Amino acid sequence: MKQNEIEFFFYKSRGPGGQRKNKKETSVKVVHIPTGLTARATEYTSQARNREKALKRLIEKIRISKQVKKKRISTRKPKYVREKELRNKRLTSEKKKLRKKVDVKDVE
Repeated sequence: MKQNEIEFFFYKSRGPGGQRKNKKETSVKVVHIPTGLTARATEYTSQARNREKALKRLIEKIRISKQVKKKRISTRKPKYVREKELRNKRLTSEKKKLRKKVDVKDVE
């Protein structure tokens, strides 16, 4: 990553942190111009520490974006396996039907 590919922006931070955080531009936003990725850091009251933190976050984002995603492997069951499962289900269902109480009116 080259120095001319990165742009730093400094601004006043929000939230808790006291007078220094409210008056000074200690927060940092880093932009990687070729990719458009950004990272921010506002944790510290020191601009230098925030700059380091934002730069580390940006480097991590760039590293993640360059990783090649693994192709999904289909996990669908073959047709014959599904047919066998359905056959076994039907057999189990028939067995369970035999366990029902017999009503005399239905037997005629």
